[in-house]
Amino acid sequence: MKLISFIERKDNRKSYGLFTDRGVVDIGQYLAKDYADLKAILAFGMTSILKEFESYPADYQSNEVTYLPVIELPNKIFGVGMNYQEKRLEFNESNSAPTLFIRFPDSQTGHEDIILKPAQSNELDYEGELAIVIGKAGKNIARQEAMSHVAGYSCYMDGSVRDWQHSWFTAGKNWPRTGAFGPWLVTADEITDPHNLTIETYLNGCKVQSDRTSSMIHQIPNLIEYISTFSALSPGDVILTGSPGGVGKKRIPPLFLKEGDTIEVCIERIGTLRNTVQLASV
Repeated sequence: MKLISFIERKDNRKSYGLFTDRGVVDIGQYLAKDYADLKAILAFGMTSILKEFESYPADYQSNEVTYLPVIELPNKIFGVGMNYQEKRLEFNESNSAPTLFIRFPDSQTGHEDIILKPAQSNELDYEGELAIVIGKAGKNIARQEAMSHVAGYSCYMDGSVRDWQHSWFTAGKNWPRTGAFGPWLVTADEITDPHNLTIETYLNGCKVQSDRTSSMIHQIPNLIEYISTFSALSPGDVILTGSPGGVGKKRIPPLFLKEGDTIEVCIERIGTLRNTVQLASV
């Protein structure tokens, strides 16, 4: 299943549902009284009931909704840096433990929405990543059990304001609407092996990143085990699994996002996340 969070444009109403070949099935109109959003569906372990709606007629076409981040308000968003060998070589990274940072929910935007380039910086960089969404809570999760805690997968454009990363990542990762998340959550049952997917990033139609998720140094079970050792994971939490090499910061000359650019993150069996860049007013 492909699950989306959206705003219905005609009535400006938030909802969630299924993205199908026919269009968008608005599940929220049936279930929102008991389950307010996709995060609530995950929290109550009710994903399986959504399959009942696969045969329903579409309520909207994609141009009648505004995509929200797949999980609009995760409790936690963990980013994993330097998790592909080419990227580690670009940044001369040698740390053996996972490199982590935190994103805040209000730094996100949805598919086909605007990414904001901060007015205070000309170094907004692109980073295409595979996002995993937690479906089952846990702490001290053993890696052998980790995949049972995954609800599904999505694309993420983990925009980095490079000149604000300073000695650590937080300031460079949390400017408003610099992290795009979508277009949908593909449920885990549809991805047999998340470590065998092509991941590519395109800037204005030109390929700037390309790798396979098999190149991850710390794979998903290891990341879940590591993170859950010090921080309990909850349904709807998001882990960004790292970006391949080819980022703009390390190109000669550097290649940063500017107003009017189109950036796309394409992951095999998941889809394409597409956004355009706009200059923030302040």
